[in-house]
Amino acid sequence: MKKKLLPDAPRRQCDSIIFDIGDVLFTWSAETNTTISGSTLRKILRSATWLEYEKGNLGEAECYDLVASEFKLESSEVAAAFQGARDSLAEDPKMIAMLHELKAPGARLFAMSNISAPDWEVLRHKGKREDWELFEHVFTSAAAHERKPNLGYFRHVLSETGIDPERTAFVDDTLENVLIGRSLGFKGIVFIKFEDVERQLKVLFRDPVAAGKQWLRMNAKQMKSETNTGVVLDENFAQLLILEATGDPSLVDYIEYPRLSNFFKSEGVLTTSSFPCDQDTTSIALSVAPHFTAATKQSVMDEILSYRNQDNIVTTYFDRTRSRIDPIVCINVLTLFHENGRGEELSATLDWVYDVLKHQAYADGTLYYYGPDTFLFFFSRLITVSPSVRERFGPLFALQISKLFGSTGDALALSMRVLAAAVVGLCDVADHDRLLAMQELNGSWPMGWVCKYGAVDILIGSKGLTTALAVNALKEVDSMRVD
Repeated sequence: MKKKLLPDAPRRQCDSIIFDIGDVLFTWSAETNTTISGSTLRKILRSATWLEYEKGNLGEAECYDLVASEFKLESSEVAAAFQGARDSLAEDPKMIAMLHELKAPGARLFAMSNISAPDWEVLRHKGKREDWELFEHVFTSAAAHERKPNLGYFRHVLSETGIDPERTAFVDDTLENVLIGRSLGFKGIVFIKFEDVERQLKVLFRDPVAAGKQWLRMNAKQMKSETNTGVVLDENFAQLLILEATGDPSLVDYIEYPRLSNFFKSEGVLTTSSFPCDQDTTSIALSVAPHFTAATKQSVMDEILSYRNQDNIVTTYFDRTRSRIDPIVCINVLTLFHENGRGEELSATLDWVYDVLKHQAYADGTLYYYGPDTFLFFFSRLITVSPSVRERFGPLFALQISKLFGSTGDALALSMRVLAAAVVGLCDVADHDRLLAMQELNGSWPMGWVCKYGAVDILIGSKGLTTALAVNALKEVDSMRVD
């Protein structure tokens, strides 16, 4: 089945980042060489007196005196404890290196800190000059007379910078601050460990579609399927679907059979070694692979018609000893027949598929396929090629796909869901956003499960197929948003 591929449009989710400084860009120690313990020092930092100091409403000496009185300490000890904290300040080299990396493609960087004027004077001389110059501006609570998590502080930063909060990442080690940022539209990231922040920021500041396509190119002809038990499968099925999704034959490696196609490229794995050709892989191959002639397609369809059960529903294998039926296999056969003008010859099969859709019999997957999204995805392929099926099934299909919006699913399931919804004009933004967040640093998406061995609980997935469909899902939603 030939699909119109969407044009690429360079995009990234964010243009700007606002970083917290303490416990994010700089590390420090609360342990002191005074009588004041680290836990007491942290309590002081949360006191009302200290908050006023950070907002610039108290001088340094006045603050230390008030804190000493409140906590029954000596003012000189308070001063010494905080001098020790200042002395312990040190740049996090991994964070600083990442700042330089993010700045290179043009990201706008800002810092936003709850910090007093005296402490800022110390801090700004701690780091290297070229590191501080990465920031367009460093906002301090002392200068703004506001502090996080007050909304006023965030609004002050927005007013001064003119940035779009929905295209800005905000990194802070305090969930409360991140929550307030998110309430204004920022893409909030709670700093817990560097590796998680690095992954999230690099995903936000790159073109996810371009990154996914680059991964596919880098792994051309090497994208084999794998079972959930770790067995690698050299097969044709996922290769054909990747070809359909990308339109790029240089990415895939499948056998160009003269007529009937087999799931496996050689002998069967985890099943009988002499595995029969199946109507499923064959139908997809005839729809996708360019080497088949019209005469071959007609000949194979004639043969498929001879493989129907007592209910006149097409079976799965070109093997009369295996009369099993699967609704998704039926859908893929129907797609072949409908795109070649012979859909009316399988009316009983279509009627059964309608009942499967109507009663959501696919809710737990099918005999050979995993999960409900696979059924709806392959059904969307049928709707795409057949106006009559779209007219009959479209409203019911739209209802059933919308019921899955926001439900659990791996990256492949979400990709299929978004793409299936788009076929009937539904823009599944929620699952698009979840899918986007799953993209890995190398540009790929985690492997999702598409099919399974019928007799045993072994699932089959493809990282290549997942990535190819994820790329298309992102592009589809982008296109619908523009429209």
